[in-house]
Amino acid sequence: MKFHPCIDIHNGKIKQIVGGSLLDEGNQAKENFVADQDGTYYAQFYKKDGQKGGHIILLNAADSVYYEATKAQALLALHAYPDGFQIGGGITDQNAAFYLENGASHVIVTSFVFKNGTIYYENLNKIYDAVGKDHLVLDLSCRKRDGAYYIVTDRWQKFTNEKITPQLLDQLSAYCSEFLIHAVDVEGKAGGIEKELAAMLGDWGKIPITYAGGVGSFEDLELLRILGKNRLDVTIGSALDLFGGTMSYKKVLEVCDK
Repeated sequence: MKFHPCIDIHNGKIKQIVGGSLLDEGNQAKENFVADQDGTYYAQFYKKDGQKGGHIILLNAADSVYYEATKAQALLALHAYPDGFQIGGGITDQNAAFYLENGASHVIVTSFVFKNGTIYYENLNKIYDAVGKDHLVLDLSCRKRDGAYYIVTDRWQKFTNEKITPQLLDQLSAYCSEFLIHAVDVEGKAGGIEKELAAMLGDWGKIPITYAGGVGSFEDLELLRILGKNRLDVTIGSALDLFGGTMSYKKVLEVCDK
């Protein structure tokens, strides 16, 4: 299990939020932590520990009045740690090369690929052709409904008709090098992981998967390792002491490196 850091940016600030609270209308989100430091600070912080493979997420829509400020913070982080971070949030075939040229190791895509409730293969092929499999991460962040985990888009506000299943993972893994999966219903709450989801992903385990959502203790971290059969990587946000939580960042690194 590897730990992957995250830099979430909303309204031009580095934040930790409750994932399910994000609303485009009014640029609202329930905040757990708002940093005084900028993207450069956090990128350099993770760089000194050699933590690669983390993700930067732009949490404002492209038409938001805050979008340019959010994008500017992302670029600060990318420039401070070239090839250290993946980036997601509003990525399309038209802007993906820009972020790779500015230091991103991969682009992370959800809404561009999942449109009108389903997989939009025209766009999936466009982004695949633009950056190639080795630089593409598909974000399959999901929420539970009727006993299944459905992929959600548009900053986790819209349900698609696509359920996360081993068959879907097989199908989409032909296009990308990794999956990033936020369990949105528990994201930012530090109240426990989505056990069924973790077990399903661990059983599959054919390409790297980073799980995010609900890790609030070292017991949760160990449960994720067990259910995920040590095949899942993890990102932790609000629960880390870096962001006002109770989990020691240094100890998390030690536990994940075991």
